[in-house]
Amino acid sequence: MSDWTEKYRPTTLSEVRGNNKARDSLEEWAETWDDHRKSVIVHGSPGIGKTSAAHALANDMGWPVMELNASDSRGADVIERVAGEASKSGTLTAGGAGRRLVIMDEADNFHGNADYGGSREVTRVVKEANQPVVLVANEFYDMSQSLRNACETIEFRDVSKRSIVPVLRDICRREGVEFEEKALEKIAESTSGDLRSAVNDLQAVAEEADRLTVDDVVTSQRDRTEGIFDFLDTVIKEATAEEALRASYDVDENPDEMLNWIEDNMPKDYEGAELADAYGYLANADRWLGRVRATQNYSYWRYATDNMTAGVAASRREPKGGWTRYGPPSYWSKLGRTKGTRNTRDAIAERIAEREGTSVATARREILPFLSAMTHHCTNRNLAVRMAATYDLDEKEVSFITGSGKDTNKVQSVVEDAEELLEKETVEHSGSAFFDTGGSSDDDAPEIDSEGAAGADESDAASGKSDANSQGTLTAVADSGGDDAEPESDSPADDSEPDDDQSGLSDFM
Repeated sequence: MSDWTEKYRPTTLSEVRGNNKARDSLEEWAETWDDHRKSVIVHGSPGIGKTSAAHALANDMGWPVMELNASDSRGADVIERVAGEASKSGTLTAGGAGRRLVIMDEADNFHGNADYGGSREVTRVVKEANQPVVLVANEFYDMSQSLRNACETIEFRDVSKRSIVPVLRDICRREGVEFEEKALEKIAESTSGDLRSAVNDLQAVAEEADRLTVDDVVTSQRDRTEGIFDFLDTVIKEATAEEALRASYDVDENPDEMLNWIEDNMPKDYEGAELADAYGYLANADRWLGRVRATQNYSYWRYATDNMTAGVAASRREPKGGWTRYGPPSYWSKLGRTKGTRNTRDAIAERIAEREGTSVATARREILPFLSAMTHHCTNRNLAVRMAATYDLDEKEVSFITGSGKDTNKVQSVVEDAEELLEKETVEHSGSAFFDTGGSSDDDAPEIDSEGAAGADESDAASGKSDANSQGTLTAVADSGGDDAEPESDSPADDSEPDDDQSGLSDFM
């Protein structure tokens, strides 16, 4: 049986489900490309139709497609040869005005040196392209800021349940599958907005049942969980190295997830030297998975799978009997417990990265710990205020960085002072924007004599005399808070006062 996700992939934009606004924006981008000539980043969660929409767009516009995806080598030389040349030259045999569409899938997986200059080359390609370029990405902020700034952006959102169910219903009717409506709703709910996964789940259940019911869907989900437990029994307790490897072929888990399952449950049966050997193989598997993430070469998965299955089974020194209570990886529950904290951390890191012109990863890994150490529990209060003002932090975010409770008076006062500081600096940096140099009302404006004192001669005011010195004196009086201001001295400025020309981290250093 053919893969339903490919068989029923949309061929026109009108068939793309659940992202009408994004679909229309993509169509408008293509139709007006000759006016703006910019590339576009299409980003959103996996499985929601981003790449399908790009191909459907090309079909609607009559443009041939040149695609570079995750399975291809993506060094700078390859990108220049494939995407670069495709973006510069059109075709005389198809496409309006010789146009072709260049699609670069998983564009968020270019990581600078890890892709041997790929990230820089992509940025250069999109800036110089003479053909439409679509970059498809899951994580928008994993892309370099220079690349994001060079492109238009369109966000695809998770597909709602009410949009997924009609797609599943249509597929069932075309395939002649009888179904209960609630079964389709159950599949749509369980896939959390991932249309591709919903179609895959529908096909998996439909192949096992004559008529699709809610019980079939629930049973299918339960069998998958039982399957991983049977697999753990096989690898850890029973199988030879070869049998363990073959058992992995029937498990519906990718190598990253499989590693988490084995790593968390293996110590329940192994101990001593066999546990040490097994951990050695798991470490090797993790290295191979790291190479996959760095190079996007998924052929390395087989080496990771060899180590985590055959290697672990070969580490067993004696038979393992009885029943063991296996469970889901603790890593998953940890992610669930820390989701709120990680979201706060990432939101702060994104703001810092945008301000400082660095990557989100660098901001998260290097700058945030630096700020946390300097402002621990707001002990350096002036620095904490400057930090909150620079990055526009609220109580929750200041509390996260400093380690203080967000409801404490100390954190609240820091945020309040930061807001006042921002207001003050807004006025200071406005120049003469708040002063009417042309026709101000004499009734409202204070009168300044040539020496800078209030109460100037009315004839001067009537004649409209106002020089740079009087304007500067007015600013000085306003800033000092009144007539009691101290005269300016020639001594150096206080080190705690920031330089107006500084920005970013230096604003509060």
